[in-house]
Amino acid sequence: MDVLEKKFTARPSLRIAFDERQVQFQKIVSERIIRNKTLRTEGLVTIPVVFHVVGKSQSIATDAQLMAQLDTINKDYAGLNAGASKVPSYFLERFGKSGIQFALAQRTPGNIPTTGIVRYSTTRNSFTDSNENIKHTAQGGADAWDPNSYLNVWVCDLGSQILGYSTFPGDLPANEQGVVIHYQSLPGSTNTDFNGGKTLTHEIGHYFNLFHIWGDDNGACTGTDRVDDTPNQADANRTLRTGVVTDNCSQASPGIMYQNYMDYSPDANLVMFTTQQVARMEAAFLQSRSAMSSSLGATPVNLKKNDVSLKSITQPEQRLCTDSFAPQVIIRNVGSEFLKSVTIHAVIAGGNEVTYKWTGSLSTYTEATVTLPSLTTNVGNQELEITTSLPNSLPDEDTSNDSQVFNFMYYGPVAPPVIEGFEGIFPPQAWDIVNSDGGNTWEKTTIASKSGAASVRIKNYANDVVGQRDYLRSPTVNIAGVDSAFVTFQVAAATYNSGSTTNVAWDTLQVLISTDCGKTYTSVYKKWGSTLITRTAATRTAFTPTPSEWRKEKVNISSFVSKGEVIVTFMNTNGNENDVFLDDVNISTVTVNPNLKEAGFLVTPNSTDGAVSVQFYPHPAGLTGVYIYNATGKLIMERNISAGAVTTNVYDFDLTNYPAGLYIVRSVFSDHVLTKKIVKVN
Repeated sequence: MDVLEKKFTARPSLRIAFDERQVQFQKIVSERIIRNKTLRTEGLVTIPVVFHVVGKSQSIATDAQLMAQLDTINKDYAGLNAGASKVPSYFLERFGKSGIQFALAQRTPGNIPTTGIVRYSTTRNSFTDSNENIKHTAQGGADAWDPNSYLNVWVCDLGSQILGYSTFPGDLPANEQGVVIHYQSLPGSTNTDFNGGKTLTHEIGHYFNLFHIWGDDNGACTGTDRVDDTPNQADANRTLRTGVVTDNCSQASPGIMYQNYMDYSPDANLVMFTTQQVARMEAAFLQSRSAMSSSLGATPVNLKKNDVSLKSITQPEQRLCTDSFAPQVIIRNVGSEFLKSVTIHAVIAGGNEVTYKWTGSLSTYTEATVTLPSLTTNVGNQELEITTSLPNSLPDEDTSNDSQVFNFMYYGPVAPPVIEGFEGIFPPQAWDIVNSDGGNTWEKTTIASKSGAASVRIKNYANDVVGQRDYLRSPTVNIAGVDSAFVTFQVAAATYNSGSTTNVAWDTLQVLISTDCGKTYTSVYKKWGSTLITRTAATRTAFTPTPSEWRKEKVNISSFVSKGEVIVTFMNTNGNENDVFLDDVNISTVTVNPNLKEAGFLVTPNSTDGAVSVQFYPHPAGLTGVYIYNATGKLIMERNISAGAVTTNVYDFDLTNYPAGLYIVRSVFSDHVLTKKIVKVN
């Protein structure tokens, strides 16, 4: 609950969403109770469990302790533990027995046999519930296995403050779903009050949407665990009890249920869930965890003799900039025999098939990277299918892992300008999105726009995974041979926190330029927090910009002209602040009149019947004014420019109402003067 409260404090909107989910969930539970449904009668479910043991020393948890822990949770949830006989007679009619059971994983997410106990060495002395480092290999912990297929249990040193913590159903991010327990809570540890393995029983209760039996109200008697057949209780019980115990919330016999797994009682006291707690957990399983019922995680791998798996397609990239490429794949031997050869087929939908025979030597569960002969693709969005067959020149005994399809795109470079208002299909033709994490990403929306009916947005407000990067990429644009190039766009953004808040991971918008088909990028624009927002007030709901809450941005990309072909990319880095919108993207170029480039100063047209443009190249820094005189030397027009205010290299005048004849244009700089003669006709 402390972990949950920290999230709510940081983001009050999460509390609102959590409470809304609980209200809806309570209706489901009530219906289940009324109909007296139970998994024990509907069919037991078995959940694959993987223990991630993370420590400087692996002696913190033996295999025997972990097996005893698995046995404990199975008996506790089935109501078959040795202490069940200690359930008082006055609580027997409430004694709940669940149809949820647990089994050690027998295969990894990659279908490799496992014991379900995976050990990791770390340089960290301990972990904490103030962050989720234990759940990430990069932070010294261990990455979760697929949370839809396994119950991830991390076993580690949590310091001296807590025994464990858990996620509730619906908590994000998904790859942090599971339970963390202190190794001292395992059966047989030296922590005499809490070495019966009941900590994991308790935390899995939270994992299935149970709350503390005392309602976390600090003795006020107004809190609730959302379960009707548990007595009201003032606060957590932390001492060994016997007999009837009353408090100011349950003042008469039978008193409080200190025997309940969702209390903090010493393990020797903990012997029961109630029937309605069981109904709540089973409803949570069916609503939020039911994918585990179809998981093969607890099913042993049936190893075939000759079986090759196409693990992945590693080439081509999502976007091609040439029409020819060599596919690259990773094959894995998942058969018991050494893999000596395999035939690999590659075909672009509607095209000719390429066949390649690989030879080598792979033992069971080893891999090889194979580069196939080149294929040529047509313009457009394409589908590449690669299939393996005939391992060791024999029929593949499991064809379910032989084929994969990969979608990619190829479009040639386009000429500028590229103007996109996101009114049609999304992504627009020749645009693409890079969303490596598979989470929230750029999407078309019609709830707001600067022009037209649509724009694009990325929903940072609803994305708790800070640091995720998502790319919206333009077509390849050929800007070779021009004098300058620019990117303009409309942006709208807000933040959840006020701009003065410190230690915030702000949403960040960058414009990146790639000159090598998206392999590398150079940042040319980067804004976040107060520099990015178009609404100054902190916004505690999902941001929708008003028509006035847009800002036009202009980015000079002229330094890339010599590179020729470029991809303009809008990259959002999520800070879980608020939504960012884009509209009216324009990738344009400027080519200067060759005569102007040579002369540096032109007045056109010459002669003119009225309109005339005074042009400079390059940008006329130091220009203080442009003046037009008639043949007698009389000043007839002027454009005075204050110091440092030169914003353009073109100044327009209109001589329509002046008589025909000769005129002098005089351009005055801070250190020199340029003049031109023009003729007005008619």
